[in-house]
Amino acid sequence: MQDAPYQVLLYYLYVDIENPEVYRDSHRTLCEKLELRGRVIVGKEGINGTLSGTTENCQKYKDAMKNDALTSAIEFKIDPEQDHVFPKLSIKARDEIVTLGLGEDDFSPNDCTGNYMEPKEWCEAIKDPNAVIIDARNDYEWDLGHFKNSIRPPVPAFRDLPEWIRDNREKFEGKKILTYCTGGIRCEKFSGFLVKEGFEDVSQLHGGIVKYGKDSEVQGEDFDGQCYVFDERIGVPVNQVNPKVVAHCVSCGSPSERYVNCKNKACNAQHFCCEDCEAETKRCCSDACLDVYTVKYEGVVK
Repeated sequence: MQDAPYQVLLYYLYVDIENPEVYRDSHRTLCEKLELRGRVIVGKEGINGTLSGTTENCQKYKDAMKNDALTSAIEFKIDPEQDHVFPKLSIKARDEIVTLGLGEDDFSPNDCTGNYMEPKEWCEAIKDPNAVIIDARNDYEWDLGHFKNSIRPPVPAFRDLPEWIRDNREKFEGKKILTYCTGGIRCEKFSGFLVKEGFEDVSQLHGGIVKYGKDSEVQGEDFDGQCYVFDERIGVPVNQVNPKVVAHCVSCGSPSERYVNCKNKACNAQHFCCEDCEAETKRCCSDACLDVYTVKYEGVVK
C-alpha cells in the first residue's frame, strides 16, 4: 500500500495570513494545476486542509508548501490510497479555520495552547484513572471511534464546547485534562481556551488520532473503533494492538462500522446500518423515516 498511486494529505498551520482572499485564489491555482481535490480553509489565523491527488503531485504540493516561508512549518499526515477520496476541490476564505465561536475573546494558539503530548506520552497518560479525557470532535465522530474512557460532550458542534465547559466547570477543576481530535487543529484552539479559562493542567494529543495511529511504537493502542474522516472513506483504522468495534447497527444492534445516510432525504441523518439490515430498512434510520420514504419515494402506503 505504501506504493499506492495516490495520497491523502491532512494538515494545518496557525500562521498570520494578511489577505486570506488573495491567498485563497493563488492556492486554488496551485491545487488546480496539480489536479488535487479536497477542502482547504484559509483565514487570517492560518490554513486548514485535506487533499487527495497522485503521489507525484502530492509531493509537488508538499514541496511548494515547504518552500514557502509562510507555510514551511506545516506537518503533513499522509495516507496512501488507490484513487482520489474527494469528488472535487473546494477552497474557501473564512473568519476561522476551525469554528470555536469565541468572538471578541478569540485568540491564536500560537499565543496560548495546552501542553503537547506525543503518542507515547499520551498512551501512558490516558491510563491515569484521575485524568479527564475530552473528545473535541462532533458526536457522530465519537460514535464511530474514540479513546477508551473518553468523554463525549453532549453538544452538537465544536463551537458549543465553550458553553458546555463553563456550565460544567466543577467537573473539571483540579483535574488533569487531556483533549484530542482528528488531526490536532481543534485541540490547538480548545486546549488554549481551557487554559484561558483558568484550568492549570491541560494537555493535547499532538497530531491527533491520525498521528497516534501511525506511530510505530504505540500503534493506536486503546483507541476503540475507527477514526472518522471527512472524505469518501468515512472511517479509517487506527488501533493495531487491541482493536474493538464500538459502533452498532441502529436496526439490529450488531457491531457495524458501516456509516450511511438515511434514505429519507428530509432526515439524511448519518447512522450505522449493517448489510443484512439494509434491504429491510432501505437505509432509513428509523421506522418513522422508513414510512416517509416508502410513501414519498415509492408510493407505498402501509
